[in-house]
Order: sequence, then structure tokens, then C-alpha cells
Amino acid sequence: MQQLHTETSPLGGVEPLARPELEDGLAEARDRTLRLVDPVSDQDLNRVHDPLMSPLAWDLAHIAAFEELWLCMRVGGREPMHPDLLSVYDAFETPRAVRGEVEHLGPSEAREYLARVRERALSVLEEADLAATGYVFEMVLQHEHQHNETMLQTLALADPGVYSPRRASSPGTRNGTPSDMVRIDEGPFLCAAGAGRFTYDNERPRHEVELPAFEIDRVPVTNAEFMEFVESGGYRRRLSWSEDGWAWRSAEDIERPLYWTADGRVRRFDRIEPLEPDLPVMHVSWYEADAYARWRGKRLPTELEWEKAAAWGPDADAPRLHPWGDEPATSDRANLDQLAFGPVPVGSLPAGASAYGVHGLLGNAWEWTGSEFRGYEGFETHPYREYSEVFFGSGYRVLRGASWATRPSVARNTFRNWDLPQRRQIFSGFRCAA
Repeated sequence: MQQLHTETSPLGGVEPLARPELEDGLAEARDRTLRLVDPVSDQDLNRVHDPLMSPLAWDLAHIAAFEELWLCMRVGGREPMHPDLLSVYDAFETPRAVRGEVEHLGPSEAREYLARVRERALSVLEEADLAATGYVFEMVLQHEHQHNETMLQTLALADPGVYSPRRASSPGTRNGTPSDMVRIDEGPFLCAAGAGRFTYDNERPRHEVELPAFEIDRVPVTNAEFMEFVESGGYRRRLSWSEDGWAWRSAEDIERPLYWTADGRVRRFDRIEPLEPDLPVMHVSWYEADAYARWRGKRLPTELEWEKAAAWGPDADAPRLHPWGDEPATSDRANLDQLAFGPVPVGSLPAGASAYGVHGLLGNAWEWTGSEFRGYEGFETHPYREYSEVFFGSGYRVLRGASWATRPSVARNTFRNWDLPQRRQIFSGFRCAA
């Protein structure tokens, strides 16, 4: 088990949050986690809703175990509460395929574990040297934020009736934003994360790259546009697909995006609704996104093209602080009470456009890129290799941009998500480049 990295200035540099900010952030994250699963029965919390996903009760205890490992044990030097369960809640020692089979804490026990670990973690926070270990608290906070989105993926896959969220109204309309392409000129681009807030090791080091000129869609591909692909026989036309993509489509008998129905509607959690034409298409695999782009005579953008297009500021070199612009009324949509439990129409939040005039890059749907997941030149593992390094060069594709379910702490234009090209459970869409 890798030891805690305790340099005063971790890789990339981190300015630690103050103690009160960390306390407030941890409290808010935990409140959201518990309210997210509060409507779900204990039976459904224990159930495996899809082979790809963990039981939700496992997720709850895993959040506690991760916090205990990094804050109570590694920062605070405390003994574990459940030493016999450490391997059960280690994501690598207990992969998703077997999490429903191993003995794990039930819902009430998992909630108690969360509460007791949090009490111990706060006592560690009172004494911690934040200049040396503040980044660990931020990592634990982002970990819980990320698991909230994973849990929402599970709830979306569950049978209708398992989860019936109260939805806020979805703000905005498309407002005439065109589906044209934006040209981004060639030139140097300073990419990846630098000093400042906590970022993951795969986002670093910051470096300059020279990108040729390219064009990128102003808005993500919409339901209406993807429906053209479906209705034109795109799922039956071999020419549009890569060899691996066609093999996957044929073996799985895929005919449309996940959750689309044969009569042109879409399932969203407990509801089956008409397909809204101006929403970004979601729950498509990399193979489907690639096939659509080929059909249009285009391609998927590389992840660095995407990152340059998403840059913000006069020098096109600063990350966005919030997914939908800097107005609190829009950035607060990430709070559970303000969540519409789905995306908004493309082009409906112009304050979130990048310096290049590209819309919807952060906070609506994750976007597949054409890039495989690898470390940047000069990559160094920090603080543990199982977060990033073990996935490099294994066929995983990079997604960028964050979805409606992503917390603002993770919604930054340097954040790199990744998954296998056949996966569709993530809240993923795409846009094309040329």
C-alpha cells in the first residue's frame, strides 16, 4: 500500500483550503450523498442493479473506507475501525463484478460507518498541518463528489420505480444557437493543470503544445441530429463503423442509444418521455460517437483540441470556475434541490461559452474524444498509482467536460475522465471536429 506523499507543495502545486472551507465542503458533500439515496429502499440499496455497477450500499461504505484510509489512517495515524473490511472496500481488490457477492455492510451499517469515520476525520482535521496534507482532504472531498455521479448512473440503470427524483425545472431554451463549426487557429497552447486547487496526477504537468488549426462543433450533437443517423440506417451501415465498433454493435445488437425506445421516446430514471430534439444526445458509447462522426464526414476531437476549445479568458488559458458561467444562480444547479436530473438544451446557457464561442463544454454531458487515456510527458504518480496509471494504454478513451450530474469541484477543462469504448452508462455525449 503506497505511503502518503507529504511534500509541502505537491506535484503541480496546491494552495490548501482553509479549515472552515474543508469542514463546510465535507459536510455539504455528505449531506448530498445521504439525501441522494434517502428515497431508495434498503432492499434496492443492497441490490446489484446492473453487472457494471456496485450495490449502492457498497458505494456508501466505500466512501467511508476511502475517507478512513486517507484521512484517519494516513494523515491521522489512527487504527482502522473495520480492518477485516479494508480489502472489501478497496476498488481494485474487490472489482465491480464481485461486489454484490462479497459480504459487505448493509445500508444502516454503512450509514453508521460514514458517521463514525466523519467524526474521526474531523478530529484529524483539527490537528492537521494543511500545508503538508491539505490536498488529501480535497482529494477525499472530490472522491465523494465523483461517487455521487457513479451512484446516479446506477439509479438510472435501475428498474423504473426504484428511484423517482424530484426534478427542478430545466432552465433555458436553445435561443437560436447554430449548429455550425468554430475554427480555432493553429498555434501554441498551454494545456493541463498548474498550481492552484487540487487536481489529479493525470491532469499534470502543465506544458505547451503546438496544435494545428481545426474546426469543432459549436454545440454538442443533439438528439435530433443523432436521430437522423438512426433513421438513415446508421446502425446497419457497416461503412460508418470501425472494425471493433461494428463487432460490438453486431454482438450486442445495438440499434439506438441506451434508454431510447423504439417509438422515439427516452427513459429518464422513472419516466419515459418524448425525445427533446435540442438536448444533447446522451448515453452513447465511443463506438457510436465515432460512427456518427464518420457518417458526417468528420471525426471526434482529440482531448487537447477539446481542452483548447474549452479554454476561458482573454489569453484562452484559464479554466472555468463553474460549468455554466460564473453566476451563482446557474452554478448552484449542481446542488441536489436545483437539479433537473438531466441536461439542458444546447446553447441555452451562453454565459458558459468558451473564449472561442464554443457552447456547452462543461456541465451538460461528458464528451467522448478521439484520444486514448495515457499520461502526459513527465507524468508522475500522485498520490497513488491506482487512480490513473494502471489504466494507461489499456484501450480506455478520454471523456472531457463533466455532465449535469458532476459536481463543480470536478467540472474543469483540465479534468480527464475515461472509460472503455463500449460503455454507455455514463452521462456521455460528444461533438465533432474536422
